[in-house]
Amino acid sequence: MQIEKRVTELVEEKISDRPELFLVEVKMLPNNKLIIHVDGDEGITIQDCAAISRHVGFHLEEENTIDKAYNLEVSSPGVGEPLRLKRQYDKNIGRELSVKLTGGDVKEGKLLSVDDNGITIEAKVKEKGKKAILVETGIDFSSITETKVLISFK
Repeated sequence: MQIEKRVTELVEEKISDRPELFLVEVKMLPNNKLIIHVDGDEGITIQDCAAISRHVGFHLEEENTIDKAYNLEVSSPGVGEPLRLKRQYDKNIGRELSVKLTGGDVKEGKLLSVDDNGITIEAKVKEKGKKAILVETGIDFSSITETKVLISFK
């Protein structure tokens, strides 16, 4: 856990002059793979990822923070990765989401808005024998176990 804390500090230091970028997560896997997910309000470039990788790798080597061989991977969260931060929700307003709730239910709909307490989605609700209607639903962050952006190939 000490490694993840130090890597978080190094990433935050590197992106401190880039307010549009933000750290999503740092994970050290048991197979000695160090994964850093960084995102940006308008996305993140490969050059940004490379610069973060060089900065983190250099300091980890200089400080001898990790005493065994490891793989360092810096990237944006993948398409299938769940949203973890409010800021990720903000950048996905207008996109279709799948939201798993603590009770096991799943809600799908377009993300309309985000505030400090939760999100509002617009979902199609179909009642038997009637035409589907759009219904706005507020969901508290405390009720959400996982949210993923739905990708459409239409």
